Amino acid sequence: MTWPPRPEPLGGRLDVVGVGEAMLLLQAPPPAPIEEADALSVSVAGAELNVCAAVARLGGRAAFLSAVGDDAPGRRVRRAVRELGVADRLLRVDPARPTGLFLRETPADGARRVTYYRAGSAASALDAPAAALLTGHDAPRAVVVSGLTAALGAGPRRLLERLAGQAAAAGTAVVLDVNLRPALGIDEALATMRRLLPHVDLLLLGDDESGPLFDTTDPAEVLARAAAAGVGETVLKGGERGCWLWDEGPRHVPAHPTRAVDTVGAGDAFLGGYLAGRLAGAGPLPAADLGARIAAGVVAHPGDTEGLPDPPTARRLLAAALTPPPGRP
Repeated sequence: MTWPPRPEPLGGRLDVVGVGEAMLLLQAPPPAPIEEADALSVSVAGAELNVCAAVARLGGRAAFLSAVGDDAPGRRVRRAVRELGVADRLLRVDPARPTGLFLRETPADGARRVTYYRAGSAASALDAPAAALLTGHDAPRAVVVSGLTAALGAGPRRLLERLAGQAAAAGTAVVLDVNLRPALGIDEALATMRRLLPHVDLLLLGDDESGPLFDTTDPAEVLARAAAAGVGETVLKGGERGCWLWDEGPRHVPAHPTRAVDTVGAGDAFLGGYLAGRLAGAGPLPAADLGARIAAGVVAHPGDTEGLPDPPTARRLLAAALTPPPGRP
């Protein structure tokens, strides 16, 4: 177990590697459904990439481990990774498989719908040997994995298990974001994550995901069952209701009030802020407050990362999280 991490200034070495799939996103402008839209917006989205983007914005060094096709969507993904300040040297080009894509629509009833086209994608062919990229002198301080990647196929699941098994020896913390997606199937993802739990240093999950994983939604019970499974630290997210974590007992941290324009990417932004704060030396409560502030900015803007703070604001937010409150050392 490599948690809590030894505090270091962000950016001195490779702080975080996200492992997963980034895809081309085609989105219908609300409230038009896909079948009625005259045009679709084009962007890039991926949960682990979003986390890396938040860490990079706060001054950390982040890289994204994935694969894309030798195609126009793949080139768009690579460009987006670089524009987010994330290193793309671990992003492999697969000449035999396409880049994944998905469609998103938010019709008049407000119920967001997503359709994936990722079966057989380049990222779905990731496998255990890719874990060798994160060993040796360039091992990151933390590796971020998720249930999304576990749902991509047997190869990605083997990769996650190899990464988790080798992380402690490399001094790398394992960060698991449960990120269940029923549209991708959850049974194999849940089974994989249960095997990973003894190796997990930091677990993030929504209270809608705690039931399938731990058979309870009670915050204190979730934190206790995660600890019993071997997890070093757990944060249970409740969206606009804030989050719960353990800090000398179960603690609740409220969300920051904001006008929600687009909630997609909020959890990723929270994790990026929380992880950056903890790596830099913030305690669990100020790190959660930092994550909540970063998430509030993201939900106030359309898109997954458009609401991240500008670099000077991000530095101020991180500095505030690292400043002890009056009366505390």
